[in-house]
Amino acid sequence: MREKRLGVAVWVKNIHAAKNLRKFGTIHYVSKRLNYVSMYVDADEIDEAIRAMERLHFVTKVERSHRHEIPIYYNNAKPDKAKEYDYRSEKSQLLSIVEHVQEHDFDGARTKAAES
Repeated sequence: MREKRLGVAVWVKNIHAAKNLRKFGTIHYVSKRLNYVSMYVDADEIDEAIRAMERLHFVTKVERSHRHEIPIYYNNAKPDKAKEYDYRSEKSQLLSIVEHVQEHDFDGARTKAAES
């Protein structure tokens, strides 16, 4: 099973020294212009990793990502009326196509024409 990982932004003085951060987690992105490293760290070891990274001489600041705290499912979301109308019209169109196919029975018509 995959371990839970949390995002961390590490602000550095020198980008070339940023590859030393690989031992703390998986580096996702390195910004040369803004001098920061976006990386993922195992959730179980995040506190120790942040303390260890802050002690490094080339690290300016370490920030945790709060993305995991944002809810992604909302209970009281109002349904979109436009989408609801589109789904109903699609359903009615599909039902009319099915009825049309069943009425005409194209396969049966072909076999009768082939027999004659």
